[in-house]
Amino acid sequence: MRMLHTMLRVGNLEESIQFYCEVLGMTLLRRKDYPGGKFTLAFVGYGEESENTVIELTYNWGIDSYDIGSGYGHIALGVDDIYATCEEIKAQGGKVVREPGPMKHGTTVIAFIEDPTGYKIELIQLKKVDED
Repeated sequence: MRMLHTMLRVGNLEESIQFYCEVLGMTLLRRKDYPGGKFTLAFVGYGEESENTVIELTYNWGIDSYDIGSGYGHIALGVDDIYATCEEIKAQGGKVVREPGPMKHGTTVIAFIEDPTGYKIELIQLKKVDED
């Protein structure tokens, strides 16, 4: 077995695709409308689905917002330079809700951002950044 995808319900599909592709650098892998069920699925990720876990964005036609709920945690993305990544995200209109810094009770450098629907995404520093 292997993990295939994580599904997120989104209220604005175009805005969500723009965020995941332009702000986070993913690629739109496929998109399909299901008129009988009144929903659209869009799959985004950092590589082909045959070899990578991806995100399924589900847009239920006519529903523009969701209650995220207390059970959802976050998606985590590894980055090489968390400080530069957060600055790039902000420059593109993205929302950084926790600035980069060591995690509470630890030393791993993390940050949190929020997608247009309100889902949290944790950024994790993968390697030590050279300090000048």
